[in-house]
Amino acid sequence: MDGDFTGPQSGPMKNTETTETFDNLVRAEFAPKNTYLNTASSGLLPARTVAALHEAVAIRVEGRPLDPLFDDVEVARAAFARLAAVPVTRVAAGPSVSAQTGLIAASLPAGAEVLTAEDDFTSVLNPFHARGDLKVRAVPLERLAESVRPGTALVAVSAAQSADGRIADLPALREAARAHGARTYVDFSQAAGWLPMEAGAHDFTVATTFKWLLGPHGAAFLVVPEDFGGLSPLLAGWVAAEEPWNSCYGPVTELAHSARRFDVSPALFTYTGVARSLALIEELGVAAVQAHDLALADRFRTGLASLGHEPLPAPGSAIVSVPGLGARRPELSRAGIEVSDRAGNLRASFHLYNTEADVDRLLDVLSG
Repeated sequence: MDGDFTGPQSGPMKNTETTETFDNLVRAEFAPKNTYLNTASSGLLPARTVAALHEAVAIRVEGRPLDPLFDDVEVARAAFARLAAVPVTRVAAGPSVSAQTGLIAASLPAGAEVLTAEDDFTSVLNPFHARGDLKVRAVPLERLAESVRPGTALVAVSAAQSADGRIADLPALREAARAHGARTYVDFSQAAGWLPMEAGAHDFTVATTFKWLLGPHGAAFLVVPEDFGGLSPLLAGWVAAEEPWNSCYGPVTELAHSARRFDVSPALFTYTGVARSLALIEELGVAAVQAHDLALADRFRTGLASLGHEPLPAPGSAIVSVPGLGARRPELSRAGIEVSDRAGNLRASFHLYNTEADVDRLLDVLSG
């Protein structure tokens, strides 16, 4: 394929000054050595995050007090709350999506029906199956809202599907759940950072931080209702107390009055990095990141059409999955292009550090 491929742009046009500010911020934070189109697996770390991690290690090595690292947990929690558009009192900090899903699963009565999307990501599903006494029902994503029925206790779904980027119709799901008295649990792991998130519109939401939010592995934020939605703090230790440092010995006598009662002991290095990464997302603005990411995804879709390939339908998504091309991942990796192979599909995911040149390089190699 010709190296000067051009394609249409999508999303709102940014003015020159805004574009320059966006580009300058990104250039200051990222300098990948390859063409990295695999954020749906793991995002790149910004320079500020790497610097903070080095400083966190130095604190441990030199024996300095860890207070700044504990402070970073709260800085990260507050930043996520702003991105999620909820009060910080509704945000709990945990280690992973599966752990947070397990907390939700444990709150359900035996025999409760959980409605899920077929082939959703395992971390959103398996804790419900592991209970052994819940009725877990799976339907195609497009039929999720219409499949809510009387007796459905909970609907659990990813906002954007990991395998192919399809975006759930969350407004329709919310309306259907409300009509039948069901609660909703939405995983924003493949959406938070490029897709606007209104966590308050759902009963429970979760997002890991090592993908589009550009943090290190080991953190996932859970948003719960103001009344905690019937959750029990099954994993509560001293950090879940209203006064953690006065609750280090014996049973916790007073749990935190906020969602912090669902915290587990934090991976301090991780949250130090997450705090800096979320600050960058806030500086850039999710709307600007979304416009950038979707323009690149649409450029790739257009280029694929010229090569005779048709991606799986996922309108408005930063993730593009192409049937039949997954086996070319090793070849692409040898060429310095990182993508994923998911069930035989080539999955490319576009984020703020990617450029039109990255898209064109992938198309060039795919053209043979």
